[in-house]
Amino acid sequence: QVQLVESGGGLVQAGGLLRLSCAASGGTFGSYSMGWFRQAPGKERQFVAFITWRDGTTYADSVKGRFTISRDNAKNTVYLQMNSLKPEDTAVYLCAAGNFGGTSPQGYNYWGQGTQVTVSS
Repeated sequence: QVQLVESGGGLVQAGGLLRLSCAASGGTFGSYSMGWFRQAPGKERQFVAFITWRDGTTYADSVKGRFTISRDNAKNTVYLQMNSLKPEDTAVYLCAAGNFGGTSPQGYNYWGQGTQVTVSS
């Protein structure tokens, strides 16, 4: 069983930046694809970015060029660097781990509780 704990969310003005972290425990972190998703109130969970165990990355079009996903296998941690934040980025950001990964939530076996990101205009 893998446990995921996100941190780093908060309130930031438009144009600002935040760095989210997701610490994993209880599994073989280096073998998993790791993803970030977000969910705003009343909306479906939305793919943000994922990174494979080989460090291949994929981004949603809405964040491409602004967000960067990375991982540190020695620390069992995945990061999401978010720059040039916009009000529409406001959501709960969730970390996920899975053997398949990809852009769909169905590709992930384990989820964190999420961290709130609020971007004011």
